[in-house]
Amino acid sequence: MAGVRQVKVKREDDGLRLDRWFRKHFPALTQGRLEKLLRRGLVRLDGKRVKAAERVAIGQIMRVPPEVPPQGAKKSERPVSVVDSVVTQLRDAIIHKDKDVIVLNKPSGLAVQGGSKTTTHIDAALPALQFDEAEPPRLVHRLDRDTSGVLVLARNRKAAQFLTRQFADRATEKIYWALVYGVPRPPRGHIIVPLAKRAAADGGERVRPVEKGDPDAMKAHTDYREIARVGQRFSWLAFRPITGRTHQIRAHAAAIGHPLVGDGKYRVENENEEYGGILPKKLHLHARLIKMQHPAGGDLTCRAPLADHMAETWDMLSFASEDGDIEFDEI
Repeated sequence: MAGVRQVKVKREDDGLRLDRWFRKHFPALTQGRLEKLLRRGLVRLDGKRVKAAERVAIGQIMRVPPEVPPQGAKKSERPVSVVDSVVTQLRDAIIHKDKDVIVLNKPSGLAVQGGSKTTTHIDAALPALQFDEAEPPRLVHRLDRDTSGVLVLARNRKAAQFLTRQFADRATEKIYWALVYGVPRPPRGHIIVPLAKRAAADGGERVRPVEKGDPDAMKAHTDYREIARVGQRFSWLAFRPITGRTHQIRAHAAAIGHPLVGDGKYRVENENEEYGGILPKKLHLHARLIKMQHPAGGDLTCRAPLADHMAETWDMLSFASEDGDIEFDEI
């Protein structure tokens, strides 16, 4: 096993996500293994702990621990699966494409990135979305596996840097549609509740509301407004996340007593017994709209049609998608 290596980030890698930098230079290192090394603090950038999604900059020094296979090593594990059906699914999901940006309507149930138990994901299929460009597109943000809707890809390094900065600076506007249990009162408002990751009984993690003084507390702010409802049983809500915490909308909806339909993580009862158990048992959360600045100038607004299971529910509840595209004005 080699000793600790100190590797300087080169000009051509400026702006790469840290996990992509490792994939490029140490392809035998799996995503799951890298995540573990990061959590243990064994991988460092300029001496500081980092996360997989952080961007590297020219001249920075990456601490590569002995556990990372040497640069010439090849993957010995089963390769990531990119089946033809996933490629076809993603190409059919394109709702906008130009020389700098691709916008997908991400299918529900398809992971954006891989992990120790995830071998089929969008990140692995990006070369199939390269088309006529010199390099595959790059991820600039994420959606949960079970969330459908707008997902933005950058088609070159310059566009990736521009878009990543927008997401980091919260300069984009994102609107999500969701079906929740019950009817929130008031019908529009702010949910400003700090969140923190906590261990769950199943061995995983959940994001939970915490007090402001909690050492793990992360500021979290979500705006919401009612679009339609079915008596007192269900509400169709639009959510606008102001911050971007993991599972923020799901945790905030549960925190105000109106969890999302189909959310097994943040609602103990999985069935929709209030409606005879006939609604699709999938997460009803959809990234409907994004407004952002385009890397080439001007603004870009994209809307994603509902995922099939949500469209089925909307039909069942007599909701009309065109009623939901209303301005998210001041609350």
